[in-house]
Amino acid sequence: FCHFKKKYNDGDGISNLQLEDLVGLIQNTEKNILLLNQARLQAMEHADKILKEKEALQRKINILETRLSETNAQHKLSSEGNVSDSPLLLEFDVLKEDNILLKEDIEFFKTKLIEIAETEEGIFKLEKERALLDASLRELESRFIAAQANMMKLGPRDAWWEKVEKLEDLLETTANQVEHAAVILDHNHDLQDRLDNLEASLQAANISKFSCSLVDLLQQKVKLVEDRFQACNSEMHSQIELYEHSIVEFHDTLSKLIEESEKRSLENFTGNMPSELWSKISLLIDGWLLEKKIAYNDASMLREMVRKRDSRLREAYLSYRGTENRDVMDSFLKMALPGTSSGLHIAHIAAEMAPVAKVGGLADVISGLGKALQKKGHLVEIILPKYDCMQVDQVSNLKVLDVLVQSYFEGNMFNNKIWTGTVEGLPVYFIEPQHPAMFFSRAQYYGEHDDFKRFAYFSRAALELLYQSGKKVDIIHCHDWQTAFVAPLYWDVYANLGFNSARICFTCHNFEYQGTAPARDLAWCGLDVEHLDRPDRMRDNSHGRINAVKGAIVYSNIVTTVSPTYALEVRSEGGRGLQDTLKVHSRKFLGILNGIDTDTWNPSTDRYLKVQYNAKDLQGKAANKAALREQLNLASAYPSQPLVGCITRLVAQKGVHLIRHAIYKTAELGGQFVLLGSSPVPEIQREFEGIADHFQNNNNIRLILKYDDALSHCIYAASDMFIVPSIFEPCGLTQMIAMRYGSVPIVRKTGGLNDSVFDFDDETIPMEVRNGFTFVKADEQGLSSAMERAFNCYTRKPEVWKQLVQKDMTIDFSWDTSASQYEDIYQKAVARARAVA
Repeated sequence: FCHFKKKYNDGDGISNLQLEDLVGLIQNTEKNILLLNQARLQAMEHADKILKEKEALQRKINILETRLSETNAQHKLSSEGNVSDSPLLLEFDVLKEDNILLKEDIEFFKTKLIEIAETEEGIFKLEKERALLDASLRELESRFIAAQANMMKLGPRDAWWEKVEKLEDLLETTANQVEHAAVILDHNHDLQDRLDNLEASLQAANISKFSCSLVDLLQQKVKLVEDRFQACNSEMHSQIELYEHSIVEFHDTLSKLIEESEKRSLENFTGNMPSELWSKISLLIDGWLLEKKIAYNDASMLREMVRKRDSRLREAYLSYRGTENRDVMDSFLKMALPGTSSGLHIAHIAAEMAPVAKVGGLADVISGLGKALQKKGHLVEIILPKYDCMQVDQVSNLKVLDVLVQSYFEGNMFNNKIWTGTVEGLPVYFIEPQHPAMFFSRAQYYGEHDDFKRFAYFSRAALELLYQSGKKVDIIHCHDWQTAFVAPLYWDVYANLGFNSARICFTCHNFEYQGTAPARDLAWCGLDVEHLDRPDRMRDNSHGRINAVKGAIVYSNIVTTVSPTYALEVRSEGGRGLQDTLKVHSRKFLGILNGIDTDTWNPSTDRYLKVQYNAKDLQGKAANKAALREQLNLASAYPSQPLVGCITRLVAQKGVHLIRHAIYKTAELGGQFVLLGSSPVPEIQREFEGIADHFQNNNNIRLILKYDDALSHCIYAASDMFIVPSIFEPCGLTQMIAMRYGSVPIVRKTGGLNDSVFDFDDETIPMEVRNGFTFVKADEQGLSSAMERAFNCYTRKPEVWKQLVQKDMTIDFSWDTSASQYEDIYQKAVARARAVA
């Protein structure tokens, strides 16, 4: 190579640089060849490994095929009737027997669970009956006290008692005289008999004149006795006549007194409970119209009088109580109906209403908001399905109208029975479909395979009832996905029929439940599938199905949810897919915080409490704490030991891992913890049953894994603190109820909890607003910090804690504020509609 290099350089005169490049190229080629040889060797090694693995797998396959053939042979022998003693078959038989036994055990436990559920349901019904009897007893007592007061007003009580005492004396005197006369009469009859015997003896013996004189004398004495008896008898009759006359006079006076007392009681009744009275009158008028007994114009004028609370209607109704409806109707129609009313006509269409059909918070909203709006002078009506499982004993004057309202469904017209009654003083219509599927005769409110179909039917029937009644409703307010169909039905179907006076308000109480189904299912209630199955109308944003809640958002004039913070949350990930739709319709969407029924939840009148109390006198709260400790067998050696309460459904939304942590943290901090609630999720229920067993012998922790309404009142009253660590909470009511009873809330800042509880240690918030302890992250550290701060304040600053409790008890969580907000948006929507018209 060196020789070649020299020759090449000398002979051709080619540059050494070119030669060096050639050498480098050769060297690189040699390296590449070396690398290729190494790669070939590695590939051969991998190939050997793969071959070995293949052989191992082939051996395993052969073994498995052998076992399979053996098993098939054993099964074949078994099927031919040959009993095999193979261990595999014996094990298989044992497993089969165990499986049969397990199935039997499962069936047995299912039967026991059903029996327990029926027993609990029976106990719940008995508790309700007892509560109703208690209420009736209190009402009778109040009426008796009122009647006594009225009797005192009508005349001096001493004068009445004096008359009664005179009558009693007269009756006793007369009775004595009658008894004395009876004795004399018996004696007279005895003398007469003896005289007759004597005369017979004398006649038989024919004795002297002296004896005859004696007989005459005896006869004179007998006559004298008879005369005295006659006089006594006459006097007795005159005394009896006087007594009877006095009795008649007394009864007449007493009847007048009772009549006057009843009249005053009725006046008091109508004065104290006008809602019930006006609701009855409103239902009466609507029933006449539906039954075609009065004309539409007459019904409209009478409804106007109901809106204005015209006293003439009330007086006429009370005057004709107990008479034929025709008399009441004639009296109503004769009245002049001048003027107009500023009140609105509001119809709520919903699946629930407390207390007649309650599953969750929706039921409380319908009755609470309805009563608050009614107090503000609006005509409020409720339309519900007539469930076979609803609490009919909570409905006053329940009756069926003599009319059938027909509604469209699945290409046919179906009859609906219409029932009316009053619930919590509100007029309510119950729709009972005459459909072969028996939509609402299922012994439960929700959870049926055809819920989408059931409530689509109800929404159409409810609108048909309003349409056929000829009402000029101002606001139709529908709630949650079950009645979300109302909005598209109203604007796409009924507005074209001339029923277009109302504006639609839709409230979604929880965006977790949206009511989705295949698009074709919309046609059941008469909606145009092609028209609505579009991204800008009812097609779900995440998949190709129809979304009922989305349709209500698009078609309603007003869209609300149950707290301002939740309204912000659902515009992002909290909207569960509807956040973009809510952003598009953000101008008509807002959050209004729910209220609570301050009549039901009132520690100063709560009949479930051991001692009633208020913010000015907190001694009763300590007494209720002692009573709960005794009832649940909790330690009571230290009266000031803090008690933490928690009343909730044990589901993921409520933060079950944080509730579990709160139990152990309370024990660590030296407090007491009481949990009331159960879980529909078997795994969660079993987990908390295990915790309950763990603390069974601990006299500071109690878990009552069921719901007990009476006990819930006692826990609110007894607890010093109240835990609500929800992952998300659209509104939440327990924190408001707890504060009303003087239990300071410890909550996570989410949804309605963020709008109702403000941290006691947050100096950026005015002191007068701070009312509890909050944390942000849904983790154990955040909850622990909030609990430690609350315990420190309770133990180290008792006077500050007392002031906090008193402040919480005076916060107004009634429906009045919320109803005012609804009233405002209603009126604005109606004003815009009238301006357009």
